[in-house]
Amino acid sequence: MFSKILIANRGEIAVRIIRACNEMGIETVAVYSEADAEALHVNLADESYCIGPALLKDSYLNMTAIIDVAIATGCQAIHPGYGLLSENARFAELCEKCNIKFIGPHYSVISKMGDKDEARKTMKEAGVPVVPGLDEITDVAEAKKFAAEIGYPVIIKASAGGGGKGIRIVQREEDFESALETASAEAKNAFGNGKCYLEKYLTDVKHVEMQIVADEAGNVVCLGERDCSMQRRNQKLIEESPCVVLTPKVREEMMKAAVLAAKTVKYTSLGTIEFLLDKQNKFYFMEMNTRLQVEHPVTEYVTGIDIVKWQIRIAAGMEFMYKQEDIRLRGCAIECRINSEDARSNFRPSCGKITLLHIPGGPWVRFDTAIYQDYSIPPYYDSMIGKLIVYARDRTEAIRKMQAALCELVIEGVQTNTDLSSDILAQQEFKDGTYCTNFLDKFLKDYK
Repeated sequence: MFSKILIANRGEIAVRIIRACNEMGIETVAVYSEADAEALHVNLADESYCIGPALLKDSYLNMTAIIDVAIATGCQAIHPGYGLLSENARFAELCEKCNIKFIGPHYSVISKMGDKDEARKTMKEAGVPVVPGLDEITDVAEAKKFAAEIGYPVIIKASAGGGGKGIRIVQREEDFESALETASAEAKNAFGNGKCYLEKYLTDVKHVEMQIVADEAGNVVCLGERDCSMQRRNQKLIEESPCVVLTPKVREEMMKAAVLAAKTVKYTSLGTIEFLLDKQNKFYFMEMNTRLQVEHPVTEYVTGIDIVKWQIRIAAGMEFMYKQEDIRLRGCAIECRINSEDARSNFRPSCGKITLLHIPGGPWVRFDTAIYQDYSIPPYYDSMIGKLIVYARDRTEAIRKMQAALCELVIEGVQTNTDLSSDILAQQEFKDGTYCTNFLDKFLKDYK
């Protein structure tokens, strides 16, 4: 097992990883930007080092600075968390060259699955269902012809994309070229790669993802699903497990497809296979996230497995102790992402000092966060400041528990989206679980 790990991230996920390491008896090294000098992860780690100014490119994306700190402090491994460098194949390769274990899959797999059109081809060849589409747009005229054949609407996606960047929905043929130019430019700016691919845009669908764990001995186990359909502009807001509309038969088929996908690319570490589920209970591969997910706590609750600890153990060479037949989803877990933004003012980001903080408690209530009273939220980073997670024996009880927890959560000094989350939970479509990825688009039209 590792004796010292560097956490190449910030915010709540850095705190989450540090806590896991503390429980495992592993020393931790934190890195931080000048804007994060008073951040919680800086104070919780055994050692902390400033690696640059506030902007991400100068600090948390500064691979050389991070590697230098890891070498200087004698770290055997680097945990990238999610976002930032977590799916950067070049960084994972650099870690290997410096004899530092990257806590994640091999860089060749990150590269293969990070290229969305390459991932589509791989899954198609393996027999995993994929959405009808064009794997790579190389000729605009050909792409427009294909779009007309499969029928509008279609969706243009960045091949190297993620986090909702480089995506455009095209309703009409006359909008195709401008949408492609915009998506490609956005992708080039965000990922350094403007390549795009094309898919049939499925409406009224569920976004259901399968959590897989794969060790270096070749064992691949699926820990079940998460329903991530509550989204705004392709950004998830509420996640839950299990998915209430998923039949046992389709769940089993989807889990098998997820395991097949992981085995096809010889995957190791934690990973998530994301699917779209239509009204006819047909599912299609969307993409693979080669990292720890923001919404991993709901899986931990319904399986009773600490997957962050297992990600670290697997990176250290341990075999996963569970077999597929051991996995049983018990009860229901729901997670609400708490963002510092004003939902009633076009989701304007809200920064500043937290003047009062009260965190809800009670059985099976968890708040993963890096904020504290008198902490000042910097304006340079993602607006998510915490994740409120609850667990109960059934979904009805879990919804009531989350509503109570949201009412008890007090964050003064900045605007948050807690009221919006409460309002969503009260909607009938959420209560019966039939909401789709387009629910918020409709709901927010009249939200004042």
